[in-house]
Formats: sequence, C-alpha cells, structure tokens
Amino acid sequence: MIAERIGLVLLAVSATVVIAWAYLLFGDRLISRLPRRLNRRVMPWLFVAPAVFVIGCLLVFPAISTVVLSLFDKDGSSFVGMQNYTDMLSNEITQGALRNTVLWVIALPSLAALLGLLVAVLAERVRYGTLVKATLFLPIAISPVAAGVIWTFMYDYQPPITEQTGTMNALVTLVPDTEPIAWLISQATNNWALIAAMLWTQAGFAMVIFSAALGSVPVELHEAARLDGASEWHVFRRITLPLLIPTVVVVMTAMTVIALKTFDIVYVMTNGNYGTDVIATVMYKELFTARDNGTAGAVATLLMLAVLPIIFVNIRQFRLENKEA
Repeated sequence: MIAERIGLVLLAVSATVVIAWAYLLFGDRLISRLPRRLNRRVMPWLFVAPAVFVIGCLLVFPAISTVVLSLFDKDGSSFVGMQNYTDMLSNEITQGALRNTVLWVIALPSLAALLGLLVAVLAERVRYGTLVKATLFLPIAISPVAAGVIWTFMYDYQPPITEQTGTMNALVTLVPDTEPIAWLISQATNNWALIAAMLWTQAGFAMVIFSAALGSVPVELHEAARLDGASEWHVFRRITLPLLIPTVVVVMTAMTVIALKTFDIVYVMTNGNYGTDVIATVMYKELFTARDNGTAGAVATLLMLAVLPIIFVNIRQFRLENKEA
C-alpha cells in the first residue's frame, strides 16, 4: 500500500514537470511566431496563465460556489434568497460567535504587535537577545492543533482538594488561600485563555518582522538624538516608532486575518463549548454536524467578506511601499 502511494506521488510529480515543460516549450514556440509588438504583450501571460488557472480553480470558483450555495436551502434544492443570512444573524449561537470573533480581532493583533515589538526592541539591548528571540520564535514551528493540546494540559483543572496537574493552576495555587481556576470552562476566562494560546504561537512571527524593520532604522538618527540629550524613551517614541508604523500595519493586518480564521485552537481546546464559539467553528458545525449547506455557506460568505477589506489594505500598503522604494 505504501509503495503504491509513493509510486502515485512520483507519477504525479513527474507528470506535472512534463506538462509544465511541454506547456512552456510549445507556448514559447507559438508566441515566437507572432508579430514582435504582439509577442511582447502575450509573453507575460504565458507565465501568468497557469497561476491564474490554479487560483481560479482553487479560490475563485469555490468562493463563487459558496456564495451561490448560501442562497439555497439545507440540501441545495430550493432557492431561499437571504433567508439563511437572516436566520444566521438572529441565532444566539452565531451572535455569541460574532462577539467572540470581534474580541479575537481586537485582542490578538494588539497583543501580538505589542509583545513582538517589546521583545524585538529589548532583545537588541542585551547579550542574550538572540536566545530570547529564538525562544519566542520556536512555537511558530508547532501546529495549532499541537499547541491546543499543549495548552489544554497547561490549563488543566482539578478540584481544590486535589493536586493540580495543570501548570497554570499549579502556579495559581502557590498563593495561599487561592483556589484553582477553571480556565477553559469559566466564561470569564476561557476566551482569553484561548487567545493566550494562539498568542504563544504567533508572537514570534510579529517579533521577527519587527526585528527586521528595526535593522533598517538608520543608526545615525538615534545617535544624533542621544547627543541632543534625548532619553531612550523619547528616541523610541519620536524616531523609532514613527518609522515602524508601516510594519505595525503589516503585523496587525496579518494577525487580524489569523484571528478571523481561528479554528484549530478553539476546536481542539473547547470545541466551541462554554461560550467560546467563533465564526469558523459555527461554520464547521453547520456543515458537518447539522448538515446545513445553506447556512454554512452563509457563514463562510460572512467570513470571506470580513477578510476582504484587510486584503485590500495589505495590497494598498504594498503598493505604497513599492512607490516609496
């Protein structure tokens, strides 16, 4: 069985290489026969066309299909228009998921940017800064599912009369007369606990981006400000931070997209129970538990519409940076 799968993989890879080679070879020969002026216009499309085709098949067509699906009933047999959207938005579970998603969108990007910037700035001033950066960066290599399992053990709760096996409650109960906290069950803490678990996996990404941006800040500006008597705080606030604003925007938008798409951490740690549902878990439950294709399509469309403005902001920022360069 394993040998057959390896053979299929090798066959698929070989076929892809042969098809790509044949496409470029014959495409180049056909385009070379065109008039020179037309040749220059068509040549770029020879290389772009495969990417456009793949994006169309894997992104554009499924997105359009999802929007169409959201306008039909549960099994896709009857057109219901916007009924799925009104039912979804009037549902208490969906409303709670929307509130939680807003909390994620506000908290995760803000905390990731703050922690990443703080570590990036302070690590530059100590000898063991590289070790600190590496420690914060390592969780990026861990999948969200594995991170969810790790933090489920970290937040483990045992009754007050028993020994605490969870790291967080073991630390909490070190304080005299303090009872353990049901981190993932109590609605006062569970969403923040999930955000903290995701922050553990993403703060390193923000730190790396900020570290790279700090390296591009001219040292002469800092030295001139210090010679003029500026304190380190004023140097950071008046010189470093304004120059890092484009980087802050990039980090915040990237983290916002991650917050909107959050699924793995929530699914593994709570499965959306105890008031921790987010938009992605609602979509999953509607599609695979309730078998309601129409409502699931409506939730997916809502999520897609929420992400689109962020994509446009990223594209605009990218164009502005290219113009400045």
